[in-house]
Amino acid sequence: MRPFLILQLRPEADASDAEFAAFLDKGNLRAEQTHRIRLESESLPADINLHSYSGVIVGGGPGCVSDAPNLKDPTEAHAEAQILSLMPQITAQDIPFLGCCYGIGILAHHLGAEVSKARYGEKVGAVTCHMTPDGHIDPLLNGLPDSFDAFVGHKEAVQDLPPGCVHLLQSDPCPFQMIRYGSNVYATQFHPEADADVFAERVLIYRNRGYFQPETAEEVIEMCHTSDVTIPERILQNFVARYG
Repeated sequence: MRPFLILQLRPEADASDAEFAAFLDKGNLRAEQTHRIRLESESLPADINLHSYSGVIVGGGPGCVSDAPNLKDPTEAHAEAQILSLMPQITAQDIPFLGCCYGIGILAHHLGAEVSKARYGEKVGAVTCHMTPDGHIDPLLNGLPDSFDAFVGHKEAVQDLPPGCVHLLQSDPCPFQMIRYGSNVYATQFHPEADADVFAERVLIYRNRGYFQPETAEEVIEMCHTSDVTIPERILQNFVARYG
């Protein structure tokens, strides 16, 4: 099969490596079936051909799409700008895309929707997601239960359904947990690749990034390990199976 293009925005090498390993593990992928680009330290090839890939997967990161340009870390801003440069082609040509956490902000911002800290931020932890009527008939959610828990932790959120999007999953704290544009462009607010171990590792790495009080890190980690989060990875598996 053609490889999957995995684009990452995490400046921390340990977080980036762990996220990449989780995408491989939960997506049932081998490294040689992917083309990984760490956008905080690399640039997209000038001649990149998205049609040479089975699909595009975008990971998370500590930055915020809604931050003012003068407040963005230059490294994070560079990575974000590169992904945004691909979105016109991805949405116009309906190229298979799965944006995870940061990716929903990228997609919504590109489509002209408001992404901000006004409402719907969620503290680090597990949240229960519920299928909408459209979610029940979407192929990426095929075989999943009507409700399931997923790991989240975000300061900003999509404030309204972006133009042209279909609403697939919602939660009580944040209505837009998963959306689809066209037939093949998807984004989730939660982390479909994260199990308890993956998320606990990120808690330690990002304990000083304002997601929670640093002194509560061990409590947050314990919460991760007592949460029942096993379903979201099936979305990633369904994406790989559908487009690979």
